[in-house]
Amino acid sequence: MRRSARFVTPWACIAVTTLVSACAGRVAPATTPVQAAQPAPPVAVAPPPVVAPVRDLVAELIAASSVHFAAGQRELQLGHLDSAKVSFNKALETLLDSPTGARGEPRIREQFDMLVERISAYEVMALAQGDGFTEKKSEPAAIDALLAETTFADPPATRETTAAVTQDLETTTHDIDIPLNPRVLAFVEAFSGRLKGYLEEGLGRAARYLPMIQDVFRAEGLPLDLAYVPLIESAFKPNALSRAKAKGLWQFMSGTGRENGLQQDWYVDERSEPEKATRAAAKYLKSLYGTFNDWHLALASYNGGPGRVQRALNRSGRDDFWELSSSTKFLPRETRDYVPLILAAVIVAKNPAQYGLSIVPLEAPPSETITLPKAADLRRIAEWGDTSVELLQELNPELRRWTTPVKANDYRLRVPMGTAESVLARLTESVEDDLANLSWYTVKKGETLLGIARKLRVNRADLAEANYLSAKARVNSGQQLIIPRAPATLLAVRGDGPASDKPAVQAAVAVRSAEASPTLYRVKQGDTLYAIARLFDVSVASIRTWNSLRSTAIQVGQRLRIHPSAASATR
Repeated sequence: MRRSARFVTPWACIAVTTLVSACAGRVAPATTPVQAAQPAPPVAVAPPPVVAPVRDLVAELIAASSVHFAAGQRELQLGHLDSAKVSFNKALETLLDSPTGARGEPRIREQFDMLVERISAYEVMALAQGDGFTEKKSEPAAIDALLAETTFADPPATRETTAAVTQDLETTTHDIDIPLNPRVLAFVEAFSGRLKGYLEEGLGRAARYLPMIQDVFRAEGLPLDLAYVPLIESAFKPNALSRAKAKGLWQFMSGTGRENGLQQDWYVDERSEPEKATRAAAKYLKSLYGTFNDWHLALASYNGGPGRVQRALNRSGRDDFWELSSSTKFLPRETRDYVPLILAAVIVAKNPAQYGLSIVPLEAPPSETITLPKAADLRRIAEWGDTSVELLQELNPELRRWTTPVKANDYRLRVPMGTAESVLARLTESVEDDLANLSWYTVKKGETLLGIARKLRVNRADLAEANYLSAKARVNSGQQLIIPRAPATLLAVRGDGPASDKPAVQAAVAVRSAEASPTLYRVKQGDTLYAIARLFDVSVASIRTWNSLRSTAIQVGQRLRIHPSAASATR
């Protein structure tokens, strides 16, 4: 037995049994059930009062103003100057609608000043760019980069490349003789290797132009292999410009372009118009072939000039390009490399997959054509067609600036497909001044082109070319000249709307602008010095003093300096 077990005595068991029996024999007396107490009805407790959030009206005004400003930025990026002005002015008007005005509350004043500064900065930037009168930027021509790449001799072609080219020349039809020589093979090796990306990009862009080029060459009886010449010249970029100032798909020099019928003036450069330039190239190539009766020599002269090639033939006594170019004595390196470059490009372009190239065709944006009776600002057309100036420039690469030619009546302009109807409808409704934002100057007695250019602070060459004049041309009293500069007015105070339009915006902006610099106002049709003085709350005498005016006579398009903050001192 374990010592820890508890020992229960018999007497304890008897006591427990007796106790249980006694409890079992006792009967509990009957009792009346007691009903449970009902809970008291709940006392209604009023919920805590809902405290309406305090509206920050200033923050709401600033947010609404910012929405209009962002819309103006988007419109300006598309070239929609009028829509940008509307949005920018709404941004300012929203703040002016504050009960305290634009300057009574610190946050609103800070936002207003910031907007004026940023809008003014956009205006200054546009003015610096000529507001559409600065020539658009060109792209580097492919020929410069390619010939720079060939400065060092390429390694000889591999066996695989040689086999592929041999098979190509046996199975693919070529209408220009392509010799299977080491120089051609070396460039094929380069195009399938280190220059592969260049050729892929150029062939992708070629999809836009090859069908048109082949149609023109087929009609002119030219070898269709020549359609790939722009692959080396420009990589099929219409705005390509070489270091030698050759331009367009076919890289015409200015003189050669004019000789072959391509118009070039201050407004257009048809070297950049693909179809017109292709027709000129067909004409030029036919004349070169007529001179040399050999396509290899014709191509060499396309690059180096027929005179240089003819002199090289005369000096060398040779009549074959490959013999002529085997020596460094007669032709420059660029021309010696040019012909094998073209032939290698033709081989690869006609069967790119065999050389490991992957081509993604870049199709041209679908377009339609409208006829403009007068010169038009591309920004106006872009707004009316809900498109961008950039796309209009892409569709019309011959245009050098944001305006169509002044003297070209019935100018045919390409616009994105589906926009012609809306543009023509707006064109019918508009007045001539709405079509082009041009400034004019009336020549006074005794004035010269140089004197006018200095007076108006424009380049004399631009002033002459914009008016189809030579730089030394004489001008006559009463003659109307286009001023090749249009102000990019983005604020109401700059004089773009009627004097009665939102005078509070004009006055408030004028005060802010005057803190940094005088306001520049462009004179509109019907303006007088008295009306302008009333607009800015200054005196006529003040305007004459600020602008050194000898009389009250002013010209449409003239720019006047206004100092509103000095009004009290000069009235």
